[in-house]
Amino acid sequence: MKKIQILSTILLIGLTACNKSEEKYDASGTFEAVETIVSAEATGTIKQLDIEEGQVLKAGQQIGYIDSVQLYLKKKQLQAQAKAVLSGKPDIAAQTAALQEQLRQAEREQKRITNLLKADAATQKQLDDANSQVAVVKKQISAQQSSLGIMSANLNEQTAPLDVQVQQINDQLEKCRIINGVNGTVLTKYAEVNEVTTNGKPIYKIAELNSIILRAYITGDQISHVKVNQQVKVLVDDTKDTYKTYQGTIEWVSDKAEFTPKTIQTKDERANLVYAVKIRVKNDGYLKIGMYGEVKL
Repeated sequence: MKKIQILSTILLIGLTACNKSEEKYDASGTFEAVETIVSAEATGTIKQLDIEEGQVLKAGQQIGYIDSVQLYLKKKQLQAQAKAVLSGKPDIAAQTAALQEQLRQAEREQKRITNLLKADAATQKQLDDANSQVAVVKKQISAQQSSLGIMSANLNEQTAPLDVQVQQINDQLEKCRIINGVNGTVLTKYAEVNEVTTNGKPIYKIAELNSIILRAYITGDQISHVKVNQQVKVLVDDTKDTYKTYQGTIEWVSDKAEFTPKTIQTKDERANLVYAVKIRVKNDGYLKIGMYGEVKL
């Protein structure tokens, strides 16, 4: 009977030792994600903001807008000013029409005299005069076109600054639209509809949680066994005595040692220097930012 009790005790101790051995881990840390704070790019009253904390958003999705009436009216004013300036732009074709008709008449006369000269019915002087008349009218047309062209270019230059201001207003109007820039889940909402916001003021914070990063620390003795893209096992508390197990991939290993963080335990608690590693884990919705996780290499 005593032998049976002794064997039972030894077996129990052995099982306990095995369980403790299984519970050991090589490193531990906390989960984190890349958090992005989306801020207003315009000043005004928030007219629409369709987000709630925990909502999943897609990159490029419009979630609201900031009042833009004053910007729109300013744009209309600039466009009206540009139109008024350009209204004085000369119509080159219309203003040279008379000279063009004179040129056609002079060329007809030139052709007629040329034919008469061939028939000995006109003199060379008459042809020379006709040629001179054509040349004079052409020069008049060229001078008129040049003068009107300079006037048009000057008016275009006057409207150039107005066009630039319109482009600036268009950019500001575009920034009144609140566009989500990254795929992720809304973590914190900082603003509400009908609140007045300013350029650079935070509206909400978002992070990609489909995959999450465990930042853990390993000792110098362990670093030789760790490499980028290595598959590791990540353990997270499930119940009091059980773990949820995830597959993780090491995507970064620090090349600089640092002192052991007080809140992080490592396999060798006597080590003063450790190396940070980032392990990416696919999130099934259970993992949260700030949650502790343990790593088995």
